[in-house]
Amino acid sequence: MRKPYSFSILRYVHDPITQEFLNIGVAVLSREAGFLRVICTTHYARITRTFAKIDGERFRELTSYIEGKLNAIGRDVVSSLPFEAGSAIEHVLTRVLPPDDSSMQFSHAGVGLSHDLEKTMTELFNRYVEQYALLSDASRRDDEEIWRAFREPLAMRQVSSFLRPKRIFAPNYDYKFQHAWKNEIWHLYEPVSFDMVEGGPVVEKANRWLGRATSLNDSQEKFKLYLLLGEPQDKRLQGSFTKALNILNKMPVKKELVRERDAEAFAEEFEQEIRHHEKAES
Repeated sequence: MRKPYSFSILRYVHDPITQEFLNIGVAVLSREAGFLRVICTTHYARITRTFAKIDGERFRELTSYIEGKLNAIGRDVVSSLPFEAGSAIEHVLTRVLPPDDSSMQFSHAGVGLSHDLEKTMTELFNRYVEQYALLSDASRRDDEEIWRAFREPLAMRQVSSFLRPKRIFAPNYDYKFQHAWKNEIWHLYEPVSFDMVEGGPVVEKANRWLGRATSLNDSQEKFKLYLLLGEPQDKRLQGSFTKALNILNKMPVKKELVRERDAEAFAEEFEQEIRHHEKAES
């Protein structure tokens, strides 16, 4: 049975006077299904290419905050269905992001009918956000594009909402992971693209992660690091990628390297862990 839903697009508004903007997220609400989900991109390179440089860390914090708060509202209301009267999507969104002249604004609502709201949410995000985030050179992908390959099977299994940002602190370094889940220890999922067709420093990127992991190894928090790897599409870079893998395997933390081709199996395993955890908690 198809469920009615409404949706709104989160925009980065560069100039409130000219109303120049780029789409950066999607929110979907269905009162009948007790469904509220939000996906925001943390990728800001397109903004800097279109307008000007921005504070990347601040942008990531804002989008993570908006996504986290609204998804938390969605989880809270599941146990008290249906939504209270008057819970139009505009009303719900203003609880986290009131309409004003700030750079983050939600659009007017659209509506539709869906058999699968998780799938619809992913399709809307791809339609309004992801397709415009592709780099001008389509053969080169950044970390955010690698995450998309892993996020879609997670969304299809309705477990992507369990992921949230987590900052790991060590004595001399800290790093904020955008996708994390805690089950006894923190499980940290980080997409890493080595698809550098333009001759980017594949080996140097691996070395940076080796240094980062070495610094975080001094943290008092227990964690396991999952690097979700996007391989080079240019076969000439396979030698460099092999060197990168050898370097990543030297990281002195509990870790797992997950190839892009294993995204479905990774999502299936994650879903099983989530369901087992929920069963143990009940």
